[in-house]
Amino acid sequence: MKSSIVREKSYTFAVNILRLTRALRQRKEFELSKQLMRAGTSIGANIEEALAGFSRRNFIAKMSIASKEARETHYWLRLIQDSKVLGPSMISPMLNDADELLRILTSIVKTSQNGMALKTKHSQLKTQHSKD
Repeated sequence: MKSSIVREKSYTFAVNILRLTRALRQRKEFELSKQLMRAGTSIGANIEEALAGFSRRNFIAKMSIASKEARETHYWLRLIQDSKVLGPSMISPMLNDADELLRILTSIVKTSQNGMALKTKHSQLKTQHSKD
């Protein structure tokens, strides 16, 4: 299987999310733990699905979901940090990783959407010329 930076980063991020949720559970923060685990591990799962997508449209849809999950994860991490549930030494690196994933995913989605828009426009022009 072909190597993918976003795939590798999201997997490592998910492993670290699982470790962080263990620390939350030890502090009896079960709801925060559950929300963070769901959103944080969903990023990689959607990237995996996108990479196995059957169409460009499917790829964009799954990468968009991964991007939304990264935003939600970032929210939960900020909430944990600002409420001082866990110390900054545990949260800051995770926030940085979430930011990086979000930037990568946003770039992938925008680039893919632009490529699709150009392909659609080219196809429309080709069809229009055929009718003339």
